[in-house]
Amino acid sequence: MGDNFLSGIKARSTVLMFLIILLGFGSVMSRLVYLQIIQGEDLSERAVEQQLSDTAVSAKRGSIFDRNGNTLASSASVWKVILAPAYFENDTQRKYVSENLANILGMDSSEIMELAKKSDSYYQTVKRRIESDERDKILEFINEVSKKYDRLASVIVLEEDYKRYYPYNDFAASVIGFTGSDGQGLSGIEYQYDSYLTGVPGRIVTENDGWGTMMPFEYQQKEDAQDGNSLVLTIDETIQHFLEKYLKQGIIDYKVEEGAVAICMNVKTGELLGMAVENSFDLNNPYEIADENLRKSVEKLSGTQKEERTNELLAKQWRNKAISDSYYPGSVYKVITASAALEEHAATLSDTYFCSGSLVPYEGVKPIRCHNESGHGSQTFAEALCNSCNPAFMMIGKSLGMEKYWEYFQSFGFNSRTGIDLPGEATGLFFNQDGSMGPTDLAIGSFGQGITVTPIEMVTAMSTVANGGYSVRPYIVKQIMDASGNVVETTEPVIKRQVISKETADTMAQILEKNATEGTAKNGYVAGYRVAGKTGTSEKIGQSRKQGKIDYIASYCGFAPADDPQIALLVYFDTPTGEAYYGSQVAAPVFAGIMSEICPYLGIEAQYTAEELEYVDTVAGTYLTMSLNEAFAKVREDGFEPYVCGEGNTVLAQVPQEGSKIPRGGRVMLYTTNDSTKETVRVPDLVGYTVKQVNELAAEYNINISFSGSVDQDEVYSYAQSISPDEIVSPGTVVTVYFGNDDVDDTVM
Repeated sequence: MGDNFLSGIKARSTVLMFLIILLGFGSVMSRLVYLQIIQGEDLSERAVEQQLSDTAVSAKRGSIFDRNGNTLASSASVWKVILAPAYFENDTQRKYVSENLANILGMDSSEIMELAKKSDSYYQTVKRRIESDERDKILEFINEVSKKYDRLASVIVLEEDYKRYYPYNDFAASVIGFTGSDGQGLSGIEYQYDSYLTGVPGRIVTENDGWGTMMPFEYQQKEDAQDGNSLVLTIDETIQHFLEKYLKQGIIDYKVEEGAVAICMNVKTGELLGMAVENSFDLNNPYEIADENLRKSVEKLSGTQKEERTNELLAKQWRNKAISDSYYPGSVYKVITASAALEEHAATLSDTYFCSGSLVPYEGVKPIRCHNESGHGSQTFAEALCNSCNPAFMMIGKSLGMEKYWEYFQSFGFNSRTGIDLPGEATGLFFNQDGSMGPTDLAIGSFGQGITVTPIEMVTAMSTVANGGYSVRPYIVKQIMDASGNVVETTEPVIKRQVISKETADTMAQILEKNATEGTAKNGYVAGYRVAGKTGTSEKIGQSRKQGKIDYIASYCGFAPADDPQIALLVYFDTPTGEAYYGSQVAAPVFAGIMSEICPYLGIEAQYTAEELEYVDTVAGTYLTMSLNEAFAKVREDGFEPYVCGEGNTVLAQVPQEGSKIPRGGRVMLYTTNDSTKETVRVPDLVGYTVKQVNELAAEYNINISFSGSVDQDEVYSYAQSISPDEIVSPGTVVTVYFGNDDVDDTVM
């Protein structure tokens, strides 16, 4: 019985063990099925991740060019310093490398030492974007390390990286924009076209051993990066230079506090040939406050107050006022009111309007004054525009009516974005979002108050008048090219709609040309070129710097040539604080200066009157190394009068220099001894005189005069000069003197 009992127990134990084994095997099988079938793909991916390390390789960002192929932004080669700590055998080696690298890179050696202690790694980034001088020192040190420690030959590796570089610093800064620390576009074209410029990063794939340690560099596989596309802008570097040069000087001359804008546009295609926004900033150092006085004021702050003020000023200097700021256009908007009235036959060229100096737009309200408080009397439609008469335009606006006013406000593009390919575009604002308006709104809106526009909207609307009545979409990127220089995309001009008829547009061009020669826009006149234009002066309601003081926007918008318009130009100064603040006094001279350089640059043929020819500038030749007799003959052949300084017989120096522009009959100083070149004269005050009087002063002080603006000797006076009074210069130096009249445009009641 005992044996049977024991046998039963053994049998049951065997069965139990078999069952346990069977259950265990089933569990294992179930787990294997679960792992292989259900989680197989995920586990496989995780295994690969543990076995491989994937490092991104920077792609070279595409360049940005102007329309003529001049580089405005490019990516220069820099280098990334990589450390492979797994090669170190002891702390002595780590200390040696860390201290020397720190000395070269200007870093704390303890930071590098921490990286050097990561003995399971072959890839630790020490520093990014080092320049070539540091790279050369690193290469020398790598050579030293390999000689001192054989095993450390690959402990330091340099990888090529890229850094954004802007060759002209603050040139077209608001348009081009800048990139962040990781190479991503943060503003302007860099932001708008970031996906095109960025390219596709490459990869470095490195195997890990069974313990998860990264294997040496020889086990790497590299997938090359694909360089980004490049952009060709519509911007012309030379025209952009003209815009920026004159704006910067205008800001100084007229003590402008809130910056300035100038936009030059091809009226037929919508291409932006130039867009300048001043005050600007350095694209290579965008996080520095550009204005020195503001920067010093921030440095005096601390903590949160300093941070908040810094961020405020940086945002302001990065802001593209040309597309993001709206303003009351003032009298420039009279061009829109006049165009709409003619198109709708609400006014004709034979209509007359009487101005007594003010007008009550409707019963029960105060009169709204004209800038000419004594009144213009009876005037035709064209004369009303040339006189920039507010009462006349209130009458014209009333004839047009509220419904049509709103219709043309929209049709000219003031109630929607133009679609320009730049970030941050704002829109103009009407009195009410639904287009409704009251009689007072219509009265002040007719001469450009109460409604707001952006600078890009205004120059686009003026282009509509110039090109025969068509609204075109402005754009700034002309072509996109791949890394091999092949054009992959071209921007085609877009005509949105016809706003006014060609007949109306041609009539407006004739009136605006008359305005630029005889009316309130006369200070924007350019001798030899048929310019059409309109000035504007508007109050910044509710935005004054000081209580009880009014701030202004001074602007001038026009086009040329008036008989076959090619380009439109807007000049806009925000808050001039000097004695002059009207558009005719501030913006018009700058407009004239810019146009006087753009027109000949674009090959627009000059057509001078007989009177203008007397004052047209001619380019001086070179007379150096000539004998006096030869030089005299050549100077006179070029149309100038020679004057000799010194007792020698050979020309050693001349003023003006070769290529300088001076009027026919101007004087060329020929220096024949070294001592004679030290002679100087004092520049007189040339402001407030007629052309004849300025000529007499120039002869008396032995300087040359370049005339800018109208040269009608009976009506105009000089109002500015390029070199300040009392400045000491060489005899024969050319001083540009600007001429115009005292007419001003309207302001608000």
